[in-house]
Formats: sequence, structure tokens, C-alpha cells
Amino acid sequence: MNKNITGVRGIKAWGAHVGIKSNRRDLAIIYSEVPASAAAVFTKNLVVAEPIKASRHHLDDGLLQAFVINSGNANACTGEQGRRGAEAMIDAAARVLDIPREYVLVSSTGIIGEPFPTEKIVKGIEKMAPNLSGRTEAGSMTANAILTTDTFAKEGFVAFKHEDIRINIGGIAKGSGMIHPNMGTMLSYIVSDVAITPRLLKKALVSCVDKTFNMITVDGDTSTNDTVAIMCNGLAGNPVIETENSLYEKFYVQLENLCAHLAKLIVSDGEGATKFIEYRVVNAPSDEAARKIVRTIADSSLVKTAMFGRDPNWGRIIAAAGRAGVDFDADRIDLYFGSDSPLQILKNSQPVEHERAKLKKKMQAANIEILLDLNQGEGKATGWGSDLSYDYVRINAEYTT
Repeated sequence: MNKNITGVRGIKAWGAHVGIKSNRRDLAIIYSEVPASAAAVFTKNLVVAEPIKASRHHLDDGLLQAFVINSGNANACTGEQGRRGAEAMIDAAARVLDIPREYVLVSSTGIIGEPFPTEKIVKGIEKMAPNLSGRTEAGSMTANAILTTDTFAKEGFVAFKHEDIRINIGGIAKGSGMIHPNMGTMLSYIVSDVAITPRLLKKALVSCVDKTFNMITVDGDTSTNDTVAIMCNGLAGNPVIETENSLYEKFYVQLENLCAHLAKLIVSDGEGATKFIEYRVVNAPSDEAARKIVRTIADSSLVKTAMFGRDPNWGRIIAAAGRAGVDFDADRIDLYFGSDSPLQILKNSQPVEHERAKLKKKMQAANIEILLDLNQGEGKATGWGSDLSYDYVRINAEYTT
């Protein structure tokens, strides 16, 4: 069974090298054989890339048929030349795929401010269209074509049954640096053969993004190009999901699982990262309060550097929680490190006697889990982050050189 985006009925894809980057695939097309219900979320950064400006209004009617993505050039801060390039991308894809231009969503990722290589991309789209395929390798080539500083392709696939109907969901993502999403994040493209209305699809996507992609951080920077987009073409043959019924709930759970999988892959590939940290906040005043605390802790440079240095300086975690903008009783906190045989560090905000050597050992693990129990509500949230290493500085100090 094909278990990537091309395992979804009616989805064809291709990724190729067209000369934007050296010796790496840098252009991808994901195509649905029929028009699909669609939704997307985009960056809230006020500096927005040209492809988002050019094609986000294509979602106004909730229908798309193709994603076209280039890597190696962000087409951001490129002015009129970049605007024309994004429009040319749309026009080329619409022409060769024989679909309305409003059914095309384009994206770019890479270096900001560089002239956009319009001619290479247009020619690439024209050459790639005949190669679109539903084979497994086509999906993997597509996942590789959207990468920048990533060290591996990020793919995911889930399937579930409703009565006798099998429904498939596949997705790809890219991201390694400039990761601190706000509404949308990095680049991620999801496809499914479920039949669902655009209105409910948008609701499901926004909620899933808030719980997954928006709960990760690598470096605290929100990109100019952040996009999470989904197409659902209905070829599974299920009754169209028009209400939040049992089928909607099944679809939502699986979509959230896929988003969480892709989001965690991004964190695990954080630029220069040596650790993957899961942060959980429970018994908070509300879910939103818990999310704010998780994001603040996970994005703290002091927490990140302590994780990298294997330094059991847990006070940084508590200090970050206290500045998250959430009103809570700071005298009722419990803090734990680890999931298997968790080591309690605080009880009612008082240090618990423990062997420092045990905490240092937990800090040496590649995967670290931290639980903060506020003991004052039912809100909860989980988020994921990386550490901040010497290599992160090196990679980003030499990004364009």
C-alpha cells in the first residue's frame, strides 16, 4: 500500500530539479484529478511573500486542484518582479494542468530578497506536468523538492474506515529553521480523498493547526511564507460531511494525528538541534492559558540553552511560565522531568529533595519530557521544541554565504 500523498485517491505529484538550487530537487507539484474542497492558513507576519499575496484569495470559494511549490527562493521582499513571478507560476500551472487559475495555490521557500527565477520555474512546471504520477516514489520526490536547510523529507500518511469506506490522508512538510508559527507554519501540504464541505474543512484545519503546528518552536521566528494547506477531493465516495457528525469526528482525529506527526518531524530536524523536548502543561485555568505557557517555555532561549548544555537549571522553566501572560497561583506548581519514572522537582512550588545525578541523567537523553502541573483548572496543552546549539548559530550565520 502506497503510504504517502500519492496513496490518496486521485492525487498525482512530482518533484524535480529545475536549477534554483544546486543538485537538489527544488520544484514540486501536487495535483488532484478533480476539483477539491480546500482550506489553508497562512503566516500572520506583516511581511508576506508574493505567492501568498497572489493566490490566497483563490481559497475564497473553497476549491483548489493544485499546489505548486518552489524551494531555494522565498519570493519575499522581491517587489514587482516577484509579484509577476508568482502570477507566472499560477498561469503556467493552470495552462499545463488545464484547470482554472483560481484552482492553483502557489508557495515558495528559501532565501528572502533574492530575485525570483521566474523563467526557470515556468519552464520547470511545463516539463514536470507530463511526469505527474501516483507512484510512491513520486510522492517522496515531491516531499524532497520543498526542502531548504532540512536534513530529511517529512512525510506522513493515515487511513481509517467509515462503515465499508476507506478514507486516506497524506501530508508533507518542510521546516528546520525560522520556526515559531503563528496561525500557519513553515510549509505543509495535506491531501485526502474524503468528501467534506469547505466550511467544515476550514474549521477542522484551523483547530488542528492550533493544537499541533502552532505548538512547535525552533528559534522563535515566524516566517514570511508560512502555509498549511489541504485539499479533499471526495473520491473516497463517502457521504459528504456537512455537519459535525461521527464521520467528521473520525476525520478530525486522524487529521490532528497527521498534523502532530509532521509538526514533530519539523522539530526533530531543527537547525543544529541535538534534543527533542516535549512540554506538557496540565490543570491550567484554560486550554488557551496552557498553550501560552507551553509556547513561552519552549521558546525561551535560556531554557533551550540549558537543554543543550544538559544543565539541570529548572528555574528557567518556572521563570518562563511566569512571564507567559497567564494569571495563575505561582505557589501551587508541580514540576516533573521524564515520562518513564518521572522525577518530581517541585511540589506546590517547593523544591523536592532528589538526587541531582538522576536529573542530570534525564537531561542527557535525546528526547526529554517536561510536565508542569498548575493544579488550578482543567486546561491542558502539549508542545514541542528543540534546544539551541552552537550549530544553530553557525548554520544561520552562513545561510546566504
